Amino acid sequence: MKVNIKNHTMMYPAPAVVASAYDEDGNADACTLAFATMCSHHPPAVMIAINSTLKRKTLKSILHTKEFCVGFPSAEHMAEVDYLGIETGYNADKLAKVNFNHHKAEKVNAPIIDEFKVSVECKVMHIAEVGSHTQITGEIVNVQAEEEVLDDKNKIVFEKLDPLVYDDITHSYFKAGEKIDDAFKPGIKFR
Repeated sequence: MKVNIKNHTMMYPAPAVVASAYDEDGNADACTLAFATMCSHHPPAVMIAINSTLKRKTLKSILHTKEFCVGFPSAEHMAEVDYLGIETGYNADKLAKVNFNHHKAEKVNAPIIDEFKVSVECKVMHIAEVGSHTQITGEIVNVQAEEEVLDDKNKIVFEKLDPLVYDDITHSYFKAGEKIDDAFKPGIKFR
């Protein structure tokens, strides 16, 4: 029997991603987000949402430049990623504090964090205020991935990326599980 529970934000699994942008002085900043998802194939786009009721320097930077990167951290960077989410860029140079290096993206004026094996470069397409968050849709204009997480066809291998996953209900981090099948095949038997 299903039971009604308290309304809460939830999406399983939720990726823990890091959005990064340059501020008006050209300084790199970044923040951790659990509110992120893909939202279009054509053009390829992602949606991120950043809490606008709190002091979020990265949000201000994205709104200023209209460009940002989304980095997909591996589980090995859990502590650094957590810090990027609990500290504000108004108080500290967060990337320096966790010893993360960065360089300018190829197609947008935003920093790519070198320690993340996969990053997408985005140009803002749409901005909307949704409750406590500013929702930003970014067109993906470039994807950078370390060779070590790619297969022989230059496709990202999920297991090699070892992405960090976040549970907003229990406020916990997880490693992703094992592959159980290929998509778009097991359901064919019901056609």
